[in-house]
This record gives sequence, structure tokens and C-alpha cells, in this order.
Amino acid sequence: MLQTIRKSDLETQQDVMRELRWDTRIGPTEVGVEVDKGFVTLTGTVTNFAKKHAATEAAHRVAGVLDVANDITVHLAGSPGKTDTEIARAVRHALEWDAFVPDQGIRSNVSEGWVTLEGEVEFLREREDAARVVRRLEGVKGVWNQITVKPKKVDPVALRKMIEDALGRRAERAAEQIGVTIDEKRHSLGQGSLVAREGRGRGSHRPRSRRPDGERQASDRTLDLAR
Repeated sequence: MLQTIRKSDLETQQDVMRELRWDTRIGPTEVGVEVDKGFVTLTGTVTNFAKKHAATEAAHRVAGVLDVANDITVHLAGSPGKTDTEIARAVRHALEWDAFVPDQGIRSNVSEGWVTLEGEVEFLREREDAARVVRRLEGVKGVWNQITVKPKKVDPVALRKMIEDALGRRAERAAEQIGVTIDEKRHSLGQGSLVAREGRGRGSHRPRSRRPDGERQASDRTLDLAR
């Protein structure tokens, strides 16, 4: 459930403008901001569609901003732009050259600069990485990400071991205080305490009999693997 932070329109406008200036992908004078009853409208002219998308991302990073209308105009400097065939080739090359994207499982369709990605991947991050590398290509107006995530079936015992090993590698987590249970579709972190102390070196952790300041409780948190 989203929690709305109450701000005046002027405060929201100033915060969005500061966030845009902080984002080095966008020129300091390229984008204007209007706010009406909490609704943010972005205006101005940029030189590529990646900057237009970056402006939307920046606005949504501001606390309290829920709705953004992007009316920014894209004016491509120099050449008239890429053809759909050129964009399709660039998409394939970008997917092939990114080490984190399983390009063989992804298809693309390009129409008037808009790219639709389809196919199946094993992890959510692979779906997001595919859209990220394509969105930055010259000539791409936008990306419709229709890639589905289908995680492969894993052995519950092996999965439990991997989770416990991962917890053990984290300096801020006392892995021995967290119980891991596995069923067919979920894994749970059972009741326990996580100790995070400022100044403690990486790779050192030990259980505490008392709850120190800054202790965080890991209370029956369940992570769903079947997304």
C-alpha cells in the first residue's frame, strides 16, 4: 500500500527540479516542471528519448510523487533518425553484448521506433536488464516489456543451503539466528534477530543475548519465489 507524503505544490515542484538537476543524464535547463494538486507535468525539449525517460524516472524518485505526465518533446539533432530496421539490428546487438541478458530467449518487434520485447527469462533482473539496455539505444522512442519470468524448479534442500550461505556472507546478518524453511513455492526466514552495528568490520558478526540499539527483528518474513 502506497503512503502519500503531504506536500504543497510548490514544495513538490522544487523537489522535482532539484532531482532533475542532480541527474547528470538531463541538462539543467532542458526540462520544466509544473505541479497542480500533486499531479506533476514535465515539459521542455530534449535531444533523445532516453533523456525523456530519465526525466520521468527522476520525478518518480521524489517522495510523494505518484502521477507524472511527460509532455517533453524530443528533437533529434542532425540525422532524421533511425529506421525500424536499423533499430532492430541495434536491439539485437545490444542484447547479445550485455553479459547479464539471456539474448537467445528474447524476441523484439520494432514499429515506428517503439520496441516490444517478448520471450521468457529465469530471473526478474534479466527482464529488467533487457529493457534497460534497449531503452538507451539511439532512435528508440519507448519499450513495451512483455517478457515473462519463469523461474526453473529448484531442489528445496539446495535452495535452503544457498540462502544460508548467502546470509553467512553478509557481515550485517547473524545467519545462525535465522531459521530457513522451504516449501514448493516459498521460502521463509523464521523468527530471529539481525544485529547491525555501526563501525563493525565486514565479515565479523556474533549473536547477542541482549537487544542492542539499532537491532532489527526478522519476524517471519516470507519471500515468494513464484513470481
